[in-house]
Amino acid sequence: MPELSTFLREWLGDWPPTGAVTVVGSAVRTQPAWDGAIRDVIGVGTPDGGLLSVPPDHVDAVRASVTGWDDITATLPAAMGRAGATAYLGKFRWTRTPAPLEDAGVWIDVTDPRVPEWLWPFGGEALIALVDDAYAAGVGIKRHNKYGLELSVGTDEAFRGQGLAARLVAQASRWVLAQNAVPIYLHDPANIASDRTATKAGYPDPGWTILGLSARG
Repeated sequence: MPELSTFLREWLGDWPPTGAVTVVGSAVRTQPAWDGAIRDVIGVGTPDGGLLSVPPDHVDAVRASVTGWDDITATLPAAMGRAGATAYLGKFRWTRTPAPLEDAGVWIDVTDPRVPEWLWPFGGEALIALVDDAYAAGVGIKRHNKYGLELSVGTDEAFRGQGLAARLVAQASRWVLAQNAVPIYLHDPANIASDRTATKAGYPDPGWTILGLSARG
């Protein structure tokens, strides 16, 4: 999928990886992300190797310390000079063919009083499923760059188990593809509900991982 490669090159500073762990320095790691926060470490792993993006002045130290993707969460914090931080791995999924599920939501500006607080940081419009004109579920868009848009979904407890999340994710994915971008879905491997939503919405699991480092430490 060419849009995915273009997104990853711009987001990480290079793509694809050329070994077990390819470490690249990118000025993007020193700049505010979609929500205004700076994320100084982002990595994407595939079954054939991973690419780790760090600030340019950390490249040498990270290359000297991080040699494999399997042990990267143990060695990365100290290599970044933040021994008290926690590195974490999640699932990285994308789609070019969302499931043909029925639309479930409408696009509403996040400043609308019906939109819950968790969606406010996304800015712009969120895709909201309304029941009796009140929030039931919603999708926010993390606008990493114009080539890749990440979806984040949440369902009010009273409406869980009805398939709203998968329908919203599939609907939002079709919108992202119409923008000539790739829709991305990231989640904790232990989150069974998120895994189920991704699968139902048409996101296969290619065995890819997303890596980040906590802000603390």
